[in-house]
Amino acid sequence: MTIYTRRGDGGETAVIGARLPKDHPRVEACGSLDEVNAQVGDAMVRLKEQDADLYADMLALLTDVQRDLYDCLSDLVTVNRLRPYKVHAEHVVRLEQWIDHYAAQAPTACAFVLPGGTAAAAALHQCRTATRRAERRIVALARQEETNPEVMRYVNRLSDLFFVLARTANAREGVPDVQFPTDECARE
Repeated sequence: MTIYTRRGDGGETAVIGARLPKDHPRVEACGSLDEVNAQVGDAMVRLKEQDADLYADMLALLTDVQRDLYDCLSDLVTVNRLRPYKVHAEHVVRLEQWIDHYAAQAPTACAFVLPGGTAAAAALHQCRTATRRAERRIVALARQEETNPEVMRYVNRLSDLFFVLARTANAREGVPDVQFPTDECARE
């Protein structure tokens, strides 16, 4: 079996229920989520290289996130809701629980947190920014066509999770966040 089909040579690709131009908002949204999943895989490699024991809990969580991202993709790649959605409010609630758990492990910040610190944190910030881009693509799609609103909520919370994971990674390694002071900090 060969990997190439030549069916996309004319600038279209198959989604569930249709063939669409490769620059269609649905294809853009799906491609952006695929990029997020690749970034998560890269972050996992970096966490393992840094200290697999220190990050064992995050690695397990990120494995769950990768599975969830496939469910998000499944919901987005389907035109005209040909099957039941896979992502539900419970997925968002679970993300919120993880956010609260990891936010409690990071120090309070009174400045704008810039990407950086440890290699693990930098990789998680890459996940965050890719997720924000995917969110913008999903919003653009939702303005034109029906989508699962829980996917948009999930992706919005996911970027928050990556932010607190990055800050927690820095805290675990004893490296301060890279911060840009704000006016609020100057008043303290």
